[in-house]
Amino acid sequence: MDFNEVNRRRRSIRAFSGRPVAPAALRRILAAALESPSWSNTQPYRVAVAEGEVLEQLRGELQKKFWHVNVLQRAPWWRRLYAWLFDGEMPDGDFRPLLKYPAELQRRRSQTGLGLYRALGIARSDYEARDRQMARNFCFFDAPLALFVFAHRGLGVYSALDAGIFLQTLMLAAADEGLGSCAQGALAMWRSPLEKHFTVPADYQLLCGLSLGYAAEQAVNQYRPQRCSVEEILLQPAAETPLQAADIS
Repeated sequence: MDFNEVNRRRRSIRAFSGRPVAPAALRRILAAALESPSWSNTQPYRVAVAEGEVLEQLRGELQKKFWHVNVLQRAPWWRRLYAWLFDGEMPDGDFRPLLKYPAELQRRRSQTGLGLYRALGIARSDYEARDRQMARNFCFFDAPLALFVFAHRGLGVYSALDAGIFLQTLMLAAADEGLGSCAQGALAMWRSPLEKHFTVPADYQLLCGLSLGYAAEQAVNQYRPQRCSVEEILLQPAAETPLQAADIS
């Protein structure tokens, strides 16, 4: 495929088939992602790949934690405090993926959510169905592979920038292989389950996860949220001040 075709084909896949991904294909994808540019070529990221039994254990652990926290959201404050201090199920990730969105960005987020739930046939008022769909993040939408991306804390925001470029290249490489992917901030809510299965250097922070596999033939995978126009993202030239106008003349 040429670049534009690959770029158009890539979309967030939220239902995967049971077809396994060949180890050689995964290695090609990772090798392609390593062609990404980074700050002074520091390549400040690491990747954990979960498959097989490790993947199944993570599915169980993360879904259990999600449902525990989901129930606690409706519990009295003292029960939430106790859970935070003692039960070991509360989020322990390096970043907080649940944010308060600025109004300009919240509008786009809401439109995307409404479109997704419409594609899934979930009514806005059906909170139980919405919770079940959210829980599917933690079973990796049935994907045969889950990747977790870590960035070195030492470069701050630039580590995250480089990891984002790496992640985008990886997703495009996956599309070129005929694979689907879904980058998931929700998978950064808990770090401790990953530390049971992988040796994670202390200086690396968990940014997000990525489900990877072959897309299932389901309507949700055809959903494409609306993108901004070119005009919307371009900044306008600053208006001339009287002094600038006088200098020009």
